[in-house]
Amino acid sequence: MTGWYHSWLAAIRIARRDAWRSKGRSILVLAMIAVPIIGVSAIDVTLRSAQLTAEQKLTRELGAADAKLTDTGWGGLAVIQPPDPRYQGAEPAVGYDAYNNKPMPEGKADLSKAVPAGTKILTDTKATARLRTTHGLLDTEVREIKATDPMAAGAFELTGGRFPEKAGEVAATDHFLEAGGLKVGDTVSARSLDTKFTLVGSYELPSSLNTDQITALPGTFLAPLDKALQKEGLPAVGGSTSYFASVGGEGFTWNMVKAANAKGVEVTSRAAILSPPPDSEVPYFKRNGLPDGDDRDKTNEMLTIAATIVVLALLEICLLAGPAFAVGARRSRRQLGLVGANGGDRRHIRAIVLSGGLVIGVVAALVGTVLGIVLTLALQPVLEGVLGERFGTFTLRPLELLGIGLIAVLTGLLAAIVPAITASRQSVLASLTGRRGVRRTSRVLPVIGLIAVTIGAAIALYGSMASDNYLLIAGGSAIAELGVVALTPVLVGAFGRIGGWLPLSPRLALRDAVRNRGRTAPAVAAVLAAVAGTVAVATYAASQDAQNRANYQAQLPYGSGHAVTDEGGGRDVPAIRSAVQTNLSLDALAEVRRIVVGSKNCTEYNDDKKCGIVEVVVPKANRCPLFDGPQGPERFPVAERRKLAADWRCKSPHPGGTAPSSYGVTIGDEKVLKALDITDPGVAAALAQGKAVSFNRANVVDGKTGLRLVTDRDKADTAMSEGKDSPGEVRQLPVYQAPPSVNPFGMEVLVPPSLARSAGFTTVPYGVLFSTSALPSTEQTQALTAAYDKIGLKTGVMGGGPVIEAGYTSKNNIVMLALAVFAGLITIGAAGIATGLAQADAEADLKTLSAVGAPPRVRRALSGFQCGTVALMGVVLGSAAGVLPAVGLIFAQQRQSAANHQEALDQGWDAGEQVAELAVVIPWETLAALLVAVPLGAALLAALVTRSRGALARRAEA
Repeated sequence: MTGWYHSWLAAIRIARRDAWRSKGRSILVLAMIAVPIIGVSAIDVTLRSAQLTAEQKLTRELGAADAKLTDTGWGGLAVIQPPDPRYQGAEPAVGYDAYNNKPMPEGKADLSKAVPAGTKILTDTKATARLRTTHGLLDTEVREIKATDPMAAGAFELTGGRFPEKAGEVAATDHFLEAGGLKVGDTVSARSLDTKFTLVGSYELPSSLNTDQITALPGTFLAPLDKALQKEGLPAVGGSTSYFASVGGEGFTWNMVKAANAKGVEVTSRAAILSPPPDSEVPYFKRNGLPDGDDRDKTNEMLTIAATIVVLALLEICLLAGPAFAVGARRSRRQLGLVGANGGDRRHIRAIVLSGGLVIGVVAALVGTVLGIVLTLALQPVLEGVLGERFGTFTLRPLELLGIGLIAVLTGLLAAIVPAITASRQSVLASLTGRRGVRRTSRVLPVIGLIAVTIGAAIALYGSMASDNYLLIAGGSAIAELGVVALTPVLVGAFGRIGGWLPLSPRLALRDAVRNRGRTAPAVAAVLAAVAGTVAVATYAASQDAQNRANYQAQLPYGSGHAVTDEGGGRDVPAIRSAVQTNLSLDALAEVRRIVVGSKNCTEYNDDKKCGIVEVVVPKANRCPLFDGPQGPERFPVAERRKLAADWRCKSPHPGGTAPSSYGVTIGDEKVLKALDITDPGVAAALAQGKAVSFNRANVVDGKTGLRLVTDRDKADTAMSEGKDSPGEVRQLPVYQAPPSVNPFGMEVLVPPSLARSAGFTTVPYGVLFSTSALPSTEQTQALTAAYDKIGLKTGVMGGGPVIEAGYTSKNNIVMLALAVFAGLITIGAAGIATGLAQADAEADLKTLSAVGAPPRVRRALSGFQCGTVALMGVVLGSAAGVLPAVGLIFAQQRQSAANHQEALDQGWDAGEQVAELAVVIPWETLAALLVAVPLGAALLAALVTRSRGALARRAEA
């Protein structure tokens, strides 16, 4: 035991001194191992610090209150809920089935009746309003709460000034102040409200740093705003009110929660969440069962993926660091020979080389862990900004950090295993004289590699053809790639056969690489692994991109666009038209209108009972049988569904689009046709004659189409659920049926304004439809956005801002570039390590070349070709190995698409005539960069950093 201990102690001491003498090589290997440790430890500390405890989460949500009471929206009817309703909300006690084919309950629950006697309450009302800022208008959450109340402590973090104490004062989140260009002391107001409020403080929401929010005292902001909106005939902002409750003692118990549920109120109780009741006492669990294990399954899958990534990362580091340890072993071969000459055996030689890996691994673990912690501390504000929430407490898990450190130690040991075995097998005489000796290439390793390639390819093929488990494809591809790594020495030897056709310097470099496969193969394998992953992802991404391009459906003609709004009866449409005309280069511009049922201020998707809708009437004979009935497609057998899915009545006549229409109906003139590039003369003639144009033949009977005015939406919903027509007046319009070749981009019926007036429809401005002579530049887009800010409209599809069809845009360019750069860096690094080893091994040859009169540039040329040779071999092999997983994933996706298509047909849905054909697209640009630019760059870099002249050698080394 003592001998074993002392021998290892001596080996570690020798390794430590050798590492200190060769600082450059040691720092290189240390950095190689420590960089991943820095990242992993920083991620661990970040996730643990960002992971809030249950108490911290509740404090940020409830402040210091015992519970929060919220109306469930079930009209005060009894509900049931789980102990923690934040992730699974309450549901009616009678069950959802009780409301099938029946209107939902209306009204609100009375929160005050659900509060136990003697409870202190704090009202919290939230609504959304548009506030005027320095830049325009900003949609902001308005919160009326007395933030200075002790029950609110912890829900807000004051960062400047103070919270409101009287009417006319508000505080705002830091994000709102930054987005609005405001500061404490400025004033802010809401659209339609003349009153200005003073910003007296700033705060942040610890779990939602990116929220735009202001707080005011209850009754001081929303009530005046609602009155101002009502004067303008606009709907009120509304809002929802919750109660913070503090009951003292044991808190808001589970019995109190159930009592509140009986009054239609949902309760988030601190006591019920931290100390949940038995499952048998929870009615919600009795009906719905306990939460399933989906999260556990997802966690296991994520752990499997993470473990695979860690193993591959370890392999990559070992392959890169292994040649560096081999450099040290070769540079120290005389020292190792002296150990053998003085009685040391092979295990002592192995111990010394392994100790080098141990020393570097331990130092890398310490440095990486410490730097990871320091990096997390330094970047904590940035990380919190990215996550959008504050850390709970800065948390260090010693066992986890120790485990991460052990990975570094294990990596160092694994990287030193092969050099240790190689050094121990060298004879003492060869070590002392500097002779390299000759070793036969292993015949077992290539056989193992060939078997692994076969098995891995078979597993990946099975995963792509017969299984839905994508991990089989990834696992099989990884096994096949490891097999190629095992075959690398043989493949490197195969490259040597082309050396006879090369000039002197590349021929010497190639033969040197083949002759010294022990150092070449690991570097080539490292390049192979990096390039294979890059090629796999790039091939899959390029194939996906090609398929997406083929499946892309333009929502409007190229260069056409629209800008619409349904607010305020279209009062902002003139401003929209002016903004579009001023900031865009237009070819055509058309104003469109929409039909309203009820008040002119009714929006398209308004829940106001006084607002109705318009429906395009589809005659009974033209309706799809699959969906013309209460039971839908379930009435028919599968074979009948597939047959009916091909019926013209059940097929969509056009692929769809975003041309402005309200429930499929657009009010517009011939300018709409120009903006949509519709050139059919029959359509233009029909509009000129005052006829409507239908783009779906199912809507037309005997040259007419009907529009139904539905005033009662509840009755319409009931009729729809029963398979009946909606109640309402139907007005018939003369119509022209457009040919199927005309694409209306989402419109069903285009009605000229004159016909809409004569038919007695009430219409309001809806927006503009336009075509551009050129897509807007960045400057034009910014100017248009600024104009929308002044109008008070949001930009984007949902906000009614300008939407311009720019055609298919590939998102893979930056991905491909990043992959190429990543693979390039790994390739150059691995090739550089191999070149360093080659220079150490070939020092005697270089001196011989100098002695026989070779010019100094030969040294640089040979170094450059050595580096380029390793890079080229790795890139070629990696490119070939990387295609397998990509093809497997594409085949699997194709099979899944075919299955989805079949399922859609079985259900009777119009899923299209064909399944998208399989397309394996090779990213030739990325491959060209890898095959040409990377080896060339590696060769030039190696040549530049290599000295032309070597140091004079002592006679003892000759």
